[in-house]
Formats: sequence, structure tokens, C-alpha cells
Amino acid sequence: MFASRNAIKLAARSFSTSVPSQSKVAVLGAAGGIGQPLSLLLKANPRVTELGLYDIVNTPGVAADVGHINTLSNVAGYTAKDADGLKKTLEGAELVVIPAGVPRKPGMTRDDLFNTNAGIVRDLAQACAEHCPNAKLLIISNPVNSTVPIATEVFKKAGVYDPKKIFGVTSLDLVRASRFIGDKVGKVVDVPVVGGHAGVTIIPLFSQVEGLSLTQEERDALTHRVQFGGDEVVKAKDGLGSATLSMAYAGARFADSLMRASAGEDVLEWAFIRTDLFKNEGLEFFSTYVKLDKNGVKEILPLPESISEYEKELVKNAIPELKKSETKGTNFVASSN
Repeated sequence: MFASRNAIKLAARSFSTSVPSQSKVAVLGAAGGIGQPLSLLLKANPRVTELGLYDIVNTPGVAADVGHINTLSNVAGYTAKDADGLKKTLEGAELVVIPAGVPRKPGMTRDDLFNTNAGIVRDLAQACAEHCPNAKLLIISNPVNSTVPIATEVFKKAGVYDPKKIFGVTSLDLVRASRFIGDKVGKVVDVPVVGGHAGVTIIPLFSQVEGLSLTQEERDALTHRVQFGGDEVVKAKDGLGSATLSMAYAGARFADSLMRASAGEDVLEWAFIRTDLFKNEGLEFFSTYVKLDKNGVKEILPLPESISEYEKELVKNAIPELKKSETKGTNFVASSN
């Protein structure tokens, strides 16, 4: 469950140099608030050679727009009205990023999105299992703590499940933690964030930032801000959306990590994945340190031994919440026709 800090540092520094890989990336939900800037960032990535965009409406316009960006990747956009549009988007994809679904509004939690987004993710996961079963699946659609178990169960039913290739993208929590601490220390630092991707399940490990000294009040305030940073954006947008631009950035960053790993780099990331770290507690999914390679997850690393007692308590409190979300997701697929 726990690993030494030195082991994790070594993993983070173990990079190799190689020629960048070339990848087809598909974005499902490409015309939405996250999907459009995400598509823009992926089009700008030189590792992407083909970009497939899909949404229920407006995707050809998004494809035409980003297609004018002067990188060498080809872009195609399809909607639900196009014959075999989803199939064409997915065939040959090495990465599939799923930001599809409805956004949060003021007063809503990520879990409030379940009734709508669960069915969307289930149906898109079924299409992925059929048309690109070997692709790496990056799930952004909330609630991630439930939608990743949903995609997992769909792939199991289809007989193509590979736990190394399904990821819940929690990178925005790391981006926020880094930014908020950066305000205090005056520079960009990496802050590990583990657990899940909703409220109290989001656990920033400030104890792992070298040289960082926080008072109890600062620690509590920063932890709460990372856990509920999305609420800041929802409130500031005044009912007009949630965290779309920063989420697109975080999603593109994680996609790039997977493409770098496919190119031969030994990459350390954090993601919500299937793991046995908390098997004794009856929990199957947890966001933790992972080494990546061309096949997806190469190795799952335990939490650092040196995390604080405060952080250990946060983990303990998160587990029941994570189990409820996991069960909700798996039961949803079990009850689906």
C-alpha cells in the first residue's frame, strides 16, 4: 500500500529518449465545452497524426476549424447523423478520450450527473469495445469515480477488458494542487493527488512536496480548495458551465503522457485505475501513481510511506465514498439491458 519516497522519485526521473510515436486519437464529445479546447490542444500535439472527432451535433465544424492549424495531423468530424460516424471515428484509434456528457451547474455535485452521464459513457464504451478494443480509454466524463467502473464492466461483458488500458483522468486535481501551491512558493511544483475525483475522495499529498511548510490552517484550506476547486469555476461561470478549459488542458496533458510512453519513455503519472492497493478494504478503483509504457499501465506504485497522518486519515475517509461510487457504477451496468 505504501512505498518509499525515493522509489517514486526514481521512477519519475527514469526517462528515455526516442523518436515520438504517431497516434490516432479519438475525442468523443468533441463539440462540447471540454471537447473543443481538448481537440485544439490535441491538434497542436506533434505526436498526433490523425484526430477523429465525434459528438451528437456540430462536430464537422469543430473539425474544419481545428483542421486549419498548421500541424500535420489529419482531422475528421462526425455526428450521430452520419452513417457509421462513431465507427469511423474509433477505427484505428490508439487513444480514445471521452469528455462527453452534461456539465455541472451551481449546486450540483459530480454525482448529480450520474443519471445522464452513466448511460452516455456506457454506450460510448460499448462502441469502443466493438471498434477499437485495444485502444487506451481516457475517461473525463463525471462522475469519474463511477464512470470508470461503468466502462470496465462494459469491456468485461464484451470480453475485451484489459485493466492496463482504462483510465479515469484525474489530472485536473494535480494541475490545481500545483497551481495553488505555486501561489504560495512562487514557482511551479508537482503535487501528487490520489484517491478519486470528487470532493473528499480527492487527496492532495502536500507532505510529498520537498521544502514545503504549511500551518494546519493553510493545509486544511489548501486541501479543501483542491477538493472543491471545481465549485469555484461553476460559481464563477454563474450557471454557464463548469471547468472546461482547465479540464481540457489536463486531459491533453494526460493523453500526451500516454503517447510519450508509447514512444518509449518511462513515464510516471497519476490516474484512477483498477488496482489491488485497497483490496482488503473491498475497493477496486483508486487514483494512484502509475508507470506507463506502450501497453498502458506498466506498474502500479503504492502510496508513499512518508505521507502524513492527516493524509492517511483522508485516505481512510475517502474509501467508503469511493466504494459507494464504484458500486453505483457496476450496478448500473448489471441492470442495463
